[in-house]
Amino acid sequence: MRLQKYLAGCGVGSRRKCEAYIEEGRVKVNGMVVTEQGIQVEEGDQVEFDDKPVKMEEKLVYYILNKPVGYITSVSDEKDRATVLDLLKDVPYRVFPVGRLDYNTTGLLLLTNDGELTYSLTHPKHHVDKTYVVKVKGVVRPAAIQKLQQGVVIDGYLTAPAKAKIIRQTGATTTISLTIHEGRNRQVRKMCSAIGYEVLRLNRESIGKLTLGDLEVGAYRALTKQEIEYLKGLGQ
Repeated sequence: MRLQKYLAGCGVGSRRKCEAYIEEGRVKVNGMVVTEQGIQVEEGDQVEFDDKPVKMEEKLVYYILNKPVGYITSVSDEKDRATVLDLLKDVPYRVFPVGRLDYNTTGLLLLTNDGELTYSLTHPKHHVDKTYVVKVKGVVRPAAIQKLQQGVVIDGYLTAPAKAKIIRQTGATTTISLTIHEGRNRQVRKMCSAIGYEVLRLNRESIGKLTLGDLEVGAYRALTKQEIEYLKGLGQ
């Protein structure tokens, strides 16, 4: 088995994150630091991450969290800020977030120790829809919505066409439903900025057909068997 896949199966992180850990020299195989991708590990090999032995998780677990403002979507933070893992106080497994929601973004976040599922849900080729409710400053015109639907240029690239519609408007703000299948850094905020609007509030409502339901802000629960199978189907 490839080392990065093995590490993902151990709950160290997603496959992409594990590839980065290898390049950073944080992984050892049989006492030797490994920095090259594609190394194969076999039964009996001793694998360490940050000088601690790791092994394949015996049980894969899956949780859904209603993320509040003020938490970093990360396993740890160099600035000692609170992370989403601080909210999962009675989870006895080492889990990691599937994708990211930034510090001020709220809503649906998945956490698991299933590196393969994380990889499949976050890889751009699988086109997994994620729907956000975005409150922006000002009155959004239909022409601006059309731009989102066609794709806008952010960070030098054209975003894929989005599903966008106005939910409600006041004299000072507009609330938009926006569905994208890409997951670039701060993408929704940058897309709104590209059409001239400042985001005041951002909440992820759903991933595919999976929603938070009545899960309160800051609360979490284990996914049902049916929900897990549904998510695995999205990543195929």
